[in-house]
Amino acid sequence: MIVLENEPMSLHTTFRTGGNAKRFIKVQSVEDIIEIKNKYDDILIIGNGSNLLVSDKGIDGTVVQIYDDFNSISLKDDISICAESGALLSKIAAFARDRSLTGFEFASGIPGTAGGGVFMNAGAYGGEMKNVVTEVSAVDENGNICTISGEDMGFGYRKSIAMARDIIITGVTIRLSKGDKDDITAQMTDLSVRRKEKQPVEYPSAGSTFKRPEGYFAGKLIMDSGLSGYKVGGAMVSPKHCGFVVNAGGATSQDIYRLIRDVQRIVKEKTGVTLDTEVRLIGEF
Repeated sequence: MIVLENEPMSLHTTFRTGGNAKRFIKVQSVEDIIEIKNKYDDILIIGNGSNLLVSDKGIDGTVVQIYDDFNSISLKDDISICAESGALLSKIAAFARDRSLTGFEFASGIPGTAGGGVFMNAGAYGGEMKNVVTEVSAVDENGNICTISGEDMGFGYRKSIAMARDIIITGVTIRLSKGDKDDITAQMTDLSVRRKEKQPVEYPSAGSTFKRPEGYFAGKLIMDSGLSGYKVGGAMVSPKHCGFVVNAGGATSQDIYRLIRDVQRIVKEKTGVTLDTEVRLIGEF
């Protein structure tokens, strides 16, 4: 493992904001994860930092990054893929495509890791992790290696049992179907084009900022509330897709936090709908 002190979280979040972590550990093996689990009490697990807003005040504890030093991907059988939790979802999608396996195209543009994707049941364009995950490897509450079936992961809209249990996801097995490589490539290309056209990929962000309220679309509620382009400091509601809060240049985490709270308040006042954040807020705001 690699241990760093006072590491800027702005280097490890897709918002590109956040103060220092007192202790920052990059893991390289399951043994590292077990050792950390047994040694430290107050730990935050991150992958690519793609769904986090970390306070400017930083984190007075231990951040454990499971990412590019723990990211192997392999074929289990003709239609199943095993990936370590630090593997990017986009890399798994490309691995599947190259082997003519279909069913994971939806994840090709999601910036997170396999572990993060399982943790929050990531999804896009009609696909979700719960539809393809057959088994999850983890280190449990007592520091022991365990496996959990996909059916027992309690997947729901942007949630899993990992949010309630003190477990650390170490790997995932996904089951796909045989397909045509050209068709799979075409679908991934189409999704990429649609993302670039409709999402503010030119700015740092954490993806969709708010969960979809039942019966509504967060982006439309925000747009209809007159908040397109609304700014607080360097943070902005993207005019391209109002469901995204972006770092338009020089934003602090506090700017983003204040903007999120403003959006929630104004949308509630104008529409009566409560917007819950999809982005996880870490630290003191």
